[in-house]
Amino acid sequence: MSENTLLEKVMGLQEKYETLQSQLSDPEVISDMKKYVQLNKEFKELAPIIKAGNEYKKMMEDYDTAKEILAEEKDEELREMAKEEIAAIEQKIPAMEENIKLLLIPADPQDSKNAILEIRGGTGGDEAAIFAGDLFRMYSKYAEKKGWKLEVTSQSEGAAGGFKEVVCKISGDHVYGTLKYESGVHRVQRVPQTETQGRVHTSAASVAVLPEADEFDIELNMNDIRKDTFCSSGPGGQSVNTTYSAIRLTHIPSGIVVQCQDEKSQLKNFDKALAELRTRLYNMEYEKYLNEISAKRKTMVSTGDRSAKIRTYNYPQSRVTDHRINYTMYNLPVFMDGEIQEVIDQLQIAENAERLKAAAE
Repeated sequence: MSENTLLEKVMGLQEKYETLQSQLSDPEVISDMKKYVQLNKEFKELAPIIKAGNEYKKMMEDYDTAKEILAEEKDEELREMAKEEIAAIEQKIPAMEENIKLLLIPADPQDSKNAILEIRGGTGGDEAAIFAGDLFRMYSKYAEKKGWKLEVTSQSEGAAGGFKEVVCKISGDHVYGTLKYESGVHRVQRVPQTETQGRVHTSAASVAVLPEADEFDIELNMNDIRKDTFCSSGPGGQSVNTTYSAIRLTHIPSGIVVQCQDEKSQLKNFDKALAELRTRLYNMEYEKYLNEISAKRKTMVSTGDRSAKIRTYNYPQSRVTDHRINYTMYNLPVFMDGEIQEVIDQLQIAENAERLKAAAE
């Protein structure tokens, strides 16, 4: 793709960007919250493309000026400075063009959303539940490092520790776009605490990451929802266990059931459960899109194939292997302490390469 074509594509979006900027300050748009949210989302998505395009345009103008100086100037000192600038710019051009090509490919519109994270102990009994707890701790630590907010909505503890199942909401910047690669089966190989012979066992836990549905993504008819209250169980003291603060919502048309018992307030639990129900209904549609792209991208696991093994955590060798990109690290204790950015970066690089290849076809 030539520089002119790239610039034309980016500058072709300049007018749309300026129109959106103008519309967002229009009182009529501001009063229509649904429209305002949609336009603001489009504006934010265009901002990095326009910024990169303007930087690229300025750099190419500097490049042309330096070439003119080299062709016309007699002063050796100025010619030397022009040569250095040309060499420096030529070094930057490929990476900048690659970045713009990537920005011009439409991103998954869900990437900027918050996420619902589900972790379930799989095969392996007590050890699987303990491992599910380890994964929950790992994601909690990672969320903390990213400055994200994590709220548990429901949990079922394992007999020997950890969780049979834990569901939480993670809020922050670009949460789903970062954590979406974590969906799939995570396998652990280690000597369980219950093992007396010192033998290495293999067990697993499944992770699902769903983009949280915005209020405007789906309209819920409250007549389609049955609400049940029950006593919470688990941590929180006597008041949690003796008051009917826990909420179970059943969406009658789809049969989807969600529950929340994390808060002492029934109202807060209801709000959280309603948000999760909206997300699950929204994801029934989103699954069709995910299943379609997962066939093309090895970095993504389709929601219809949650059985796909994506990563192995081998404790005897202190090894973590991501099977989608054949990427291995030997720093397991650090990784389990929330330092998972390195593998997420590698998965994003792999996905970006796949997106660029698909766009070029």
